[in-house]
Amino acid sequence: MKEISWTEFEEVELRTGTIIEVHDFPEAHKPAYKLTIDFGDEIGIKKSSAQITDLYSKEDLKEKQVVAVVNFPPKQIGPFMSECLVTGFPDADGNVVLAIPDRKVENGKKLF
Repeated sequence: MKEISWTEFEEVELRTGTIIEVHDFPEAHKPAYKLTIDFGDEIGIKKSSAQITDLYSKEDLKEKQVVAVVNFPPKQIGPFMSECLVTGFPDADGNVVLAIPDRKVENGKKLF
């Protein structure tokens, strides 16, 4: 594992956001959803593609708060432009378990 400095960690903008829209992403190579996430007034609304269909239904995700990296450059994924990276951990089967706050916090708050 590479060691990083505190300054390098501070450059990563891990922020809370609430999923406000979830759509299927049939054009994706692996099953995925297209998410629209509200990060509050400072950051605004961003879109993300997430391969989380194994553990989460569209209904499960609506209004769920997540933690995402919001300062990566946008990434083209097929016909979709992903503007942030929703974070998670692999379970024993390799499915993504979302990294989420265990209590509601204001959208846009930075992880520290």
